[in-house]
Amino acid sequence: MAARAVMVLGTTSGAGKSWLATALCRWYARAGWRVAPFKAQNMSNNARVVPRPDGGLGEIGSAQFFQALAARARPEVRMNPVLLKPERDTASQVVVLGRVREDLAAVPWRARSELLWPAVREALHALLAENDVVVIEGAGSPAEINLRASDYVNMRTAREAGAACLLVTDIDRGGAFAHLFGTHQLLPPADRALLRGFVLNKFRGDEQLLAPGPEQLQRLTGVPTVAVLPMWRGHGLPEEDGVFDERPSDGGGGAKVTIAVVAYPHISNLDEFLPLRACAGVSLRWARARAGVADADWIVLPGSKNTSGDRAWLRAQGLDEAIAAHASAGKPLLGICGGLQILGGALEDPHGVDGHEHGLDLLPLETRFERDKRLAETRARFAAPMEGVWRALAGVSFDGYEIRHGHTAPIDEGAVGGGAAARAVLRDAAGAALGWQRDNVLGLYVHGMFESDSVMRALFGREPRSLDAVFDGLADFIDARFAGGALAGLIGG
Repeated sequence: MAARAVMVLGTTSGAGKSWLATALCRWYARAGWRVAPFKAQNMSNNARVVPRPDGGLGEIGSAQFFQALAARARPEVRMNPVLLKPERDTASQVVVLGRVREDLAAVPWRARSELLWPAVREALHALLAENDVVVIEGAGSPAEINLRASDYVNMRTAREAGAACLLVTDIDRGGAFAHLFGTHQLLPPADRALLRGFVLNKFRGDEQLLAPGPEQLQRLTGVPTVAVLPMWRGHGLPEEDGVFDERPSDGGGGAKVTIAVVAYPHISNLDEFLPLRACAGVSLRWARARAGVADADWIVLPGSKNTSGDRAWLRAQGLDEAIAAHASAGKPLLGICGGLQILGGALEDPHGVDGHEHGLDLLPLETRFERDKRLAETRARFAAPMEGVWRALAGVSFDGYEIRHGHTAPIDEGAVGGGAAARAVLRDAAGAALGWQRDNVLGLYVHGMFESDSVMRALFGREPRSLDAVFDGLADFIDARFAGGALAGLIGG
């Protein structure tokens, strides 16, 4: 192992592991080190398409994708060797080194862990051999005593890498010192020895009021508090693991366009909407009920890991009627991937991948779910001209990605609702149709349009903040707030 490993653990989910790991990736990269991120296992429907070692394409969690970019490294599947994509409350698709492993989906969790560990260990050691620093992100809490025997994501990975570990807690929730002390005490002595510092995250108020808490905690544990990080909601990274900020964005106080993204239970790839949250003139909200879409200028149906289930959920909430009324009023309606499928008609599932259903009949399309998943990095271009409310997109190109089992095709003109046929308006470099429009309703198979400077400029007259600026801002933030020498000390320099 040539590399030094730094690991970010959390007292709970949502403590701040992902963004802190991203900040560390950029901090060490700016110091001149070769850096790679790593997370042994991620559970998320936010995924990105990246290369596999054999030259094919696979999937990793979006957090490790962004961490790799922060590290100035090319994202690849070894950075997140196991990805679990929840399909129902009790079932997940298992992706190992970028490939779906149907044989593992039904294996009990404790038995599955031992089957997965060899692939995780090999990926970890490969990254350690090829880099100077590997920044590792844990999952949940490392002190879940009921899961300790089968948890390879936290302390087993830490021991394997000999990682210097930070333990971060969300002080805004309350009970931060108890969380830190309790986590420390529940770890075996050998694992406690790997803890190099506590981090208090999301602090609001006068830092002097923390005393004498950090000092007493250090006397009890021997571990110093190396940083107090203020609450920072606008850091510019998408939230991890399917968690999103419930608060509507205010569009800079003068929003001209209100966009409601329907947050059905199996929403996926929601990170692609982050540029809309930071866009002046746009107010973005997540909608789970009719009231959430009632006054929206746009409605967006995002990706879904269970399209048929989420279509049924729309019906149960009465949202299908509200969406249809929005479309009838001539307002912009956009569906992306699973959202595109829901906008169409029949959803056929001969292989038991997703389930049979019927869409909203707002686009004359039908979808068939195939056994094999399509993964692609896609350069797409909108037709010229475009019609009606989407005319600003005419001729615009953007780079995106596809992750889907569904294959969609138009059906005969007038077969759905007596309306016009769907027009193919988005194509890839080979000319394949990946998006269709009828009047104000637009459906696309390519994720990532709002991450494109050209799309944002065409639609809203401004470009999103660059990712490099976001990553540098994160590195500056921790550089100013960690104890002097603490970050270099974690890698022995």
